[in-house]
Amino acid sequence: MNHHVHEDPLWPRASAWLKEADETSNYDLGLFGIPANLTSISKTHALLTPNAIREALQRYSTYNWSIQKDVAQLSFADFGDVVDPDSPEGELRTAHLSQQVSTSSKLAIGLGGDNSVTYAMAKGVYADHIATAGLITFDAHHDLRDGVSNGSPVRRLIEEAGLNGKRIVQIGIADFSNSHSYAQRAKDFGIHVIPRTALRSRNAADVVAEALEVAGAAGGPIHVDFDVDVCDRSVVPACPAAAPGGLSADEFRAYCFEIGKASGRAQSATAGSSPAAAQIKSVDFTEIDASADSADGRTVRLAALGILELAAGFML
Repeated sequence: MNHHVHEDPLWPRASAWLKEADETSNYDLGLFGIPANLTSISKTHALLTPNAIREALQRYSTYNWSIQKDVAQLSFADFGDVVDPDSPEGELRTAHLSQQVSTSSKLAIGLGGDNSVTYAMAKGVYADHIATAGLITFDAHHDLRDGVSNGSPVRRLIEEAGLNGKRIVQIGIADFSNSHSYAQRAKDFGIHVIPRTALRSRNAADVVAEALEVAGAAGGPIHVDFDVDVCDRSVVPACPAAAPGGLSADEFRAYCFEIGKASGRAQSATAGSSPAAAQIKSVDFTEIDASADSADGRTVRLAALGILELAAGFML
């Protein structure tokens, strides 16, 4: 933590809002780190990222001017990090902590680590509800590779955990970032794809509404994977696989806000309300290598803002 920043009692920092979790309490938002990096296809030091994002929260306040709300009104707890997540035993620890945070908070937020963490985190959140669960990914890539890596979590959720591919929505899939074979695999699994090109003429609320309708069709829990390499490489230099032409930082923030809003509405949903609007239980932020960030820290700062946007949307 940088202790040389100016302190002003009338300008509370978002880092002060995040409190150490008391495991006997319940919270609005629960945060934990999954510092995985050993199976990544691209060399990465993504294990450094959870703490880097926590530290980046000090750069921001808790007040959202646009909606005139202070997210510090929400309770926000830090449940620590998974120890050594890069192994079968580590994935069991990740799933266990994911389930614990999801049970103790209305929205669980996992900080990767590379994208391999999505498998164990989602599996832990789904628990015994995998038969009705859904997945939404914001990602330039399908993540349907064979084996165990940051390129395989979606395939593993389908083939190993039993998630129905027809309740998976992939937003932001990029041209020249996937092979024909994996694109065909996505079709064979029944995955609903909203490519990057389709986002040029649509707003975030519209896209998220479509995704919720598909992923939430069976009324089960939904996990949302924010692979930050869905963004343009200029705004996320710490994402090894990011390409030119991805989402802008502002678009990414808007999607985080809309996902937070959908999750918040789920908490107040009444009987008979649309199941599609009601089941986002968890999100992750992955694929940032904090050691490769620009000098101004723009990638980890964007992820920190993503958390704040989730919280702001949650309040509506």
